[in-house]
Formats: sequence, structure tokens, C-alpha cells
Amino acid sequence: MAERKVMVGPRLRRMRLERNLTQSQMAGELGISASYLNLIERNQRPVTVQLLLKLGQTYDIDLQRFAVDDEARVAAQLKEAFGDQLFAKSGVTQQDIQDIASASPVGGEAVFALFRAYRELVDNAINLAERGDGVNKIESVAALRFAGEDVQDYIQARDNYFPDLEEAAEQLWSDAKLDKEALYESLHSYLLTAHGIKVRVLPFSVMEDTLRRYDRHGRRVMLSEILSPESRCHQLAHQIALLDRSELLDEIVEASELEGGESRRLLRIALANYMAGAVMMPYGRFHEAVKVLRYDIDLLARRFGADYEQVCNRLTSLQRPGDKGVPLFLVRMDCAGNVSQRLSANGFHFARFGGVCPRWALHRAFRAPDETRTEFVQMPDGSTFFTVARLVARPSGGHCVPAQQFVVAIGCEAGQAGQMVYADGKLLADADSTLKIGVNCRLCDRLECNRRTFPPLNRRLVIDENHLGLAPYFFT
Repeated sequence: MAERKVMVGPRLRRMRLERNLTQSQMAGELGISASYLNLIERNQRPVTVQLLLKLGQTYDIDLQRFAVDDEARVAAQLKEAFGDQLFAKSGVTQQDIQDIASASPVGGEAVFALFRAYRELVDNAINLAERGDGVNKIESVAALRFAGEDVQDYIQARDNYFPDLEEAAEQLWSDAKLDKEALYESLHSYLLTAHGIKVRVLPFSVMEDTLRRYDRHGRRVMLSEILSPESRCHQLAHQIALLDRSELLDEIVEASELEGGESRRLLRIALANYMAGAVMMPYGRFHEAVKVLRYDIDLLARRFGADYEQVCNRLTSLQRPGDKGVPLFLVRMDCAGNVSQRLSANGFHFARFGGVCPRWALHRAFRAPDETRTEFVQMPDGSTFFTVARLVARPSGGHCVPAQQFVVAIGCEAGQAGQMVYADGKLLADADSTLKIGVNCRLCDRLECNRRTFPPLNRRLVIDENHLGLAPYFFT
């Protein structure tokens, strides 16, 4: 059998520079010549599997991510950018995109960052024109949207895994002597004994649209009565993270190098939420249960006193070296198709702008509130995934304030679906059993799709008054 070879020159060079190594130093550590390493970094020589294994052993890197995911992710981002009408006459081909992503992933990400800034400006201008608002009224909204994207990018870059927060959560279990059979009561007691803070659950008429509020001067945490028991527990753990690990949160935020006060504050909240999830579902015990229960989200939720969405988020964070779970993506979408959370640890690509494919089961989940929707889906590049989607609801304020509803979906590569109970009895066989979807309508070239809302950005429309078909658009 021929030895598999891959080209990883730019990524290898970037890894070497990040470690402040010269070519001679790295070559010596790998047992190769400096001239051979130079050829590899310039993509004039491939890297053998043996050398990749040596890299992994020497520098403790994840070989799959090092060799594949960066290039695929950047290529997907560049495809989205060059699919915009702005580049309609540029002549950039798919091969050009692959060449850019392979030669310089960092440069490709910089191009996409510029495109993202351009799209934000265009979207703001359109919104202003449609609403007739002044610039001052939209500045805060635009800033918040940028901040949210920045935070999601940072969490994605860290694979949604923060070992220091995992350790802090484990330490809290020891320090507070938490009881897994009465976690809420344990957290309640710890706040009082360690911080002199009381917890009060107040009526909706008092709290109104506030779910949690920390009164620093009154030394109390106030929770709304509309919060579920699982959410009350999460909110207490969140508050303890802010109090006990304030310096650690600040250190992580500072190290993130995010710019802007909004981004940094949002990241701090996200980190506190992460630690709260780690407190409710401690890594070792949770991961063991995940393997035994085979990712049964409902059973995991009952065992750990969490809700469906909390479990899904925790499942995506099982990235501890040597003790990882199945790499999962996660997406949360409202009934209007707006995506409010997206995270991918397995090569599933989301568009930054626009929603998700209308053929996907996420949309049908709104019609079946108590049903878990599962299916195999195939992207235009041939990659296939197994997805699990369910409708979830946020707290309601009674009859006059209905609950927010979202669909939360997780998914894994099709080859790993057998590790999930939801795939039992389902076969990945042929085109008839796998739903072909796209990133979204603007970025999908599937000619046959009759669910399309918009034509693709990078194709020319064919308009024929004498031809009506099932698909709303014809294009070349």
C-alpha cells in the first residue's frame, strides 16, 4: 500500500514560529535535516504519516486538526467570501480558494475577517435604509453584534474547552463539599457560608424581565420564580464562578486579546457560564456517563439535574486531551431562522451571514415539540454528518409573556454516529437515505432544490417567462 502523504508546510512553519524554534532546532528534535524541513515548509515536499506521528509525540498536537481542519475551515470561509456578488467578475475558482487556504490559512482568515467587516457595514446600511433610523440608534446594536461574533470565534478557536475552568469546577466540589443529590441546596449553602450571600426566589411581578440579579450591597442573589430548577442551579453556579474565580476569568479574558469592552464583558459571561456547566456536570463523571448512556441527552439531563440545552453545550466541551468525546457541532436557531449560537468541532461549516439550509430537520422540529429529529445529511463537498435536533423553550412569564422557543441541534461525522443511541437502527447507505443540504441558500449550488429562498450569490440567474418549474430559480 502506498504511504499516505500530506502537504502541511505553512501550518508547520507557523507552529515552529509560535514555539520560537529555528529550522535547525526543530529539525534536530524531529530527527530530519534542516534542508528537508525547509522544503516541507515551502510545500516542496510532503509530510509522511511517520513524520506526522513524530510531530504529535514531540509537540503534543492534535494531528487531525493540524493536518486537515484548518485548511478545510479556511477554504469554507473563503468560499463564502468569494461567493459574494462583490467578486462576481473576479474569476476566482474553487481551486484558487483551495490553493489560498493551503498556502496560508492565516492569510485566508485575514481575508475573511475583511469580508466580514464589509458585510457588517453593508447590512447596517441596508437596515438603516429600511428602517429610516439615524446612525446613533444603531451603533450599540452593531457593536453588540460584532462583540458576539468575536466571542464565538474565540470559543471556537479554543474548541470550547477551558482546562483552568474545569479545574476550578472540580476544586469547588472539594472546597464546598457539594452533594450531587442536592446540588442546588449545596450551592445555596456555600454562597451563605463562604460569601455571606443569601439566595431569594422572588415573584415574577417583582423581577419582571430579570431572571437573576446580584445585589452586591444587600449581599443577596435574587432569582425569578419562572426559572426551572435546572436553571436556578446553573445561575447559582454562574454567580459562584463570578465571585470565586474572578481573577481567573479576568486572566483568560486578558489573554484572549479581544478588543472592545463589549466583547470582553460578553466573553467573561460566557466563561462563567462554562464553569457553571462544568460544576453541574463534572468532566470525569459526565464523560463516563456519556459513554455508558451513549449520548442519550434526556437521560444525561435527568442524571445531572440539567436541561436539554445545558447538556448539549456540555457535550461539545468534552475536549480534554486523552479523554475526549465525539467531536460535535452545535447550532441554536429561532423560528425565524436566526442562528444565535454556532460551534463546530468536527468540520461542519456554518455561514456567518444568513440562516441554515431550509431542507434541514431543524426547521421541521418546530412542528413537533416533543420529538427528537434525527437524520444523515450530506454537504455539497460530500462530507456527511449525523444530526440530532430538538425544540427547547426558555422560561415564560405566564400567559402574557409566552416562552421563547429555539431548536438546538448537535451533530457528528457520519462515521461516528454509531456511538450515539439516536443512530441505532439507522443506516447510512445511499443517496435516498441521506438528505442533501447546503450551508444556506446563498452559498448552495444545488440546481434541483425546490426549497430555495434566494439564488446563489456566485451563479448567474436564468429568467425565462415561458418556463415555470418546481424550483423557484434557474441559474447557470
